[in-house]
Order: sequence, then structure tokens, then C-alpha cells
Amino acid sequence: MNLLNDSPHLFHIPVMGTGFSIDTPLRVAKYGISSVVSLTDDILIEQMRKYHFTKLNRKYEEISENNDNSRAERITSYLNFIDEQVREQINTLRAEPFEPGSDITRYFEMLPDSSLRQEYLDMLAEPDQKKKQQQQEALRHKVVPGSIDVNIMTKLDRDVFRRGTKLAPEFSDAMAALRGYATSTLRSSVIFSAGINPRLFSYLAMFDDFFPDDSGILRKKIVLKVSDFRSAIIQGKYLAKRGLWVSEYRIESGLNCGGHAFATEGHLTGPILEEFKNRKTELTELLHKLYNKALVELKRAPLQEPQKIRITMQGGIGTADEQKFLLEYYGIDSTGWGTPFLLVPEVTNVDDIHLEKLVAAHNDDDVYLSDRSPLGVPFWILRKSASEEIHARRIGMNKPGSPCPKGFLISNTEFTNVPLCRASRTYQKKKLKQLAESNMSPQQARRQEESITVKSCICHDVAGSAILKYRLEKEAHPAICCGPNIVNFNGIFSLEEMVGHIYGRLSLITNPDRPHMFIKELSIYVDYLRREIQRTSEGLVDKTTKYFLNFKQNLNTAIEYYRNLAEQFSAEQKDRFLQDLNKLFSEVENILPEKAVPATIKVTS
Repeated sequence: MNLLNDSPHLFHIPVMGTGFSIDTPLRVAKYGISSVVSLTDDILIEQMRKYHFTKLNRKYEEISENNDNSRAERITSYLNFIDEQVREQINTLRAEPFEPGSDITRYFEMLPDSSLRQEYLDMLAEPDQKKKQQQQEALRHKVVPGSIDVNIMTKLDRDVFRRGTKLAPEFSDAMAALRGYATSTLRSSVIFSAGINPRLFSYLAMFDDFFPDDSGILRKKIVLKVSDFRSAIIQGKYLAKRGLWVSEYRIESGLNCGGHAFATEGHLTGPILEEFKNRKTELTELLHKLYNKALVELKRAPLQEPQKIRITMQGGIGTADEQKFLLEYYGIDSTGWGTPFLLVPEVTNVDDIHLEKLVAAHNDDDVYLSDRSPLGVPFWILRKSASEEIHARRIGMNKPGSPCPKGFLISNTEFTNVPLCRASRTYQKKKLKQLAESNMSPQQARRQEESITVKSCICHDVAGSAILKYRLEKEAHPAICCGPNIVNFNGIFSLEEMVGHIYGRLSLITNPDRPHMFIKELSIYVDYLRREIQRTSEGLVDKTTKYFLNFKQNLNTAIEYYRNLAEQFSAEQKDRFLQDLNKLFSEVENILPEKAVPATIKVTS
């Protein structure tokens, strides 16, 4: 079975938190749907391995965290288990009869309009039974699983300490996670998000699976989640010079997404996709030259033809029309649908209580862009989640901060040699004590106190739903990191229904006023710009007038691009799109007039 075949589907399910998609491949890979597992939380990964082993009556042997290499070993064991299970599922599926409700029937019924789906429909319509059986056998051999991909967030690369002594770099979180994946049996892709990590990217070259074999095949592929074309060029060149090929650039909306939101300086999705569309050949040729040169230096065979590069996009997609436009106009290879799948219990892990809360999220106030993350990156979160509730309760009891049970986001060494997490009780207690001893005015001190205690547990709480759903621990306080798109879907759906929605066979949208994904992204950026100006005025962030004026100019450039793009839409869609666009243009024009720059914002040349 060739596990490197492209998925027969035109969408994929991105990584969601640490727990929401932790075992999604076990539910969808057999239907040809690709999905992504987070490698952040090896504690949860080990708990999930134990759960599934117990469920299958298999002997489970714990991989103790006291072992220096336990993180890598846990990840390898879990990924090997998923790989093995999907292989067995595919073999079982191929042997099933083509009858209503069977997995092989579900496989072909959910396919997008394609030559393969047409072969299936032709088989159903074939009156000759002998020929029908021949067609069925041919179809069985064309069944391929979805890719079992993994995600490593490059910023989460905590150094590991044992008995107060820092271990060697290869035991850091990100490098151990990479080693765990690299030594697994999977033939799939590792997706790196959050930018360059030099030691991590260099470590890739230690594993042969990331280099082409004698046939030019990559057993394991590299995918970069990028914010724009410039980022793709920089990171692609960095890796190509080390003999490493980037097989896919996964463009994600900076703010119209779930979880951590890495805002650009006003660069929006439409113009970014346009640049990729126009410069993909240039990107491929440039990287191919650097790649071949590096392969020769490494005494590896160069490739006559460049490896394939896929361009995909995710973040805020909500309708079949948007899906189709992205594929056809921009020529991208696949779209990512994350947040809507939180409402599909057979695909993702959301406990029953929070599933009800997601269904009840009807307006933008129910999901908000918070400052909760200890990383200092804006973070989308469901306002009524248990994590939000206990966070407020701790502050009300004058005991802010989390017990920090896992510590994957520790990074601050302001008070200790061993890093602390900024959401931890230990750090916040020390920081608040320091604040109390300062000479700030009461108003300034209050704002600073809020900026300290706003940080909340992310690494443990985003696993909370999986913990509750599988009863892995007695108690958990889930954080639900859905994107703003959740308010447009008010129901619980089956896999078939969500796939049918993506391909336009039905519509699950319940919000008649939902704006186009490009409009929604622009609206979020306008709100974000206002917020950052306010935060700068209050002294909470340090940004210059030049930054804000450049941000505003980039938004106006995008607006002009969208005015021209609207000519590609239907008449009805075009009128609504331009109406919303013009309204937002007026809002942008009223932001930060040059004669009204707040005095607290630095003015630079």
C-alpha cells in the first residue's frame, strides 16, 4: 500500500489544539481524508495509546517519563500504532461488499466529483453482474488512505531539565518530537508552524527519510505553514540549502483561524494567494537549484526534475463556493477545514458539555481573540469554556495562575534559572510581587496586573476535551480554541454531512448574514488594528506610528485588490461583497489619521 498517494479529496483536516484531532486519523484516514496530529503533548499521547490499547484488549506497557528519551519513544509508539491500525482498516474496507452503510460505500459516496467517483457511479448503474463485479474489484484497488500527518509548533521547543541539569539539545521538546516522527513507520508529512527554528530544521538532515530514495521518492515530506510568499521563500531556501525539500506550503489566514493567530502587518489572504499563484514556478525553480547543489555536497544524487510543490490554504473557509473558488481561481491543491469539524463528534474530540456550548455559539461575542496564551500570541477561544470559567474563579479568589501540570509553554527566566510559564501560579505570584514594589500609578499598575493575570493554561486545557471524552483523568477544564467561523454552524453533524457541505451537495450554514471569508478576515484585521493602537496607547505593547501606518496601507492595498477580484464573482455575490468591502474601507480610512497620533505611540522616520 502506497501511503504517499495524494488524497482523493480536495480538503484536509488541520491540526486542532493538542487533543481535538489527536486520534482523528483513526476515524477518517480509511475514507481517504488526510488529517493532522499534534505532537506537542506526549503525556496526552501516552494516555491515548493506553486508552486505545485497552479498548482493543492489547497489552500496554507504559513508557515512563523518567526515561530521558521518553518523549520521542512515546510519539514513535503512538504513531506506529495509528499507522498499523489504518493499514488494517484499509485492508478490511477493501474486502467489504458494496452495500449501503459499508465503509467502502461510504468511501466512494463521499468523494468529490472526479473520474474516480464517476467510475463508482458507473459501477452502480451497470446491469451486467459479471461486469459489475469486475468494476468493483478495480475500485477496491484504487482505495488509498488519507495521509496521517503530524504538526510541530517550532516555537514550542522547551529545553528539558533533569534534576536541575539541562539535557542535550536533542532532548528538547521540538527535536524529540521530530525524532519520534522521523523514526516511526509513517510515510506522510510533518507540518512545521510558527516560523524558523534553526536547530530543529538542521536536525531534519539527520534522518534519511527526508531525503529522496533511489527512485527520487520522499518517505517523509516537509510542509511549512506560512503567512506569505516572502516567508515561503526564506524558509524554503533555508531548508533547500541543507538538501531538504519543502513539499507543501500551507497558507493560513493570520487572524481568521482557530487557536493561535499569527497576525501579519495587514497582508491579507487574497493578495497572498495571488502572489503564490503567479510565482509558484519561480519558487520551484529557485529552490530546485539550491536543493540539487546541496544534495551534491552531501554526496547524494541530484534530481533532474524538481520535486512537486503543493500550495494549500486554510482559515475561515465556510462554503462550497469559497472552496471551489480557491481551487479553481488560485489553483491551490487542497483546502483546510478545521473549526466546522469540531461539530462532527465522529471526527474530533469535544466532550458533550462543550459540544453543546459550541452549538449555542451564535455571535461574535461567543468566540473572541484573547490574550490568554503564555506565548504572547493572540489566541481564539470559546468564551464560555471551562478553562475561561476556572481562570476567572482563580482571579476572584486572589489565586491567579495555573498549577502548570505539563509546562510545555515554559520560556521565562526572569526569576529562575529553570524557565517558568507565564500562565503559571509561580510566575504570576512573583511578577505581581514585583509590580507591587514598583512606583507605577494605580491606573498603570492595574493595567499591568491585568496583562499578567490574563495569561491562562493552554497546553493542558486544550487537551481537556479529549481527557473528558475518554475519561483519561478525573477532572479537566477544557479550553476550546475554535475560530470565529464556528458561529455560522449551529448543529451537530455526521461526517457525510460535513463532507457534503464542503462539496456543495447540501448547506449546513445557519447564519444568513455570514460574510465572505475574505470580508471576515478584513473585518478581524480592522478590529485588531484598533486594538493594537489602544494597547500601545496604554503602554501594554511597544509599536511605532510607522508600523501602524504601514499596516493601514497594506489593508488599503488589499481592499483595492478585492475590488478588482469581485469581477470574478456572480452578480449577486459581487454586490454583497462590494457593499461589505466599501463599509470596511470607510472604517480603515478613519483609523489613525496622521494628525491624531496618540502621544504615547512612538513616531519614527
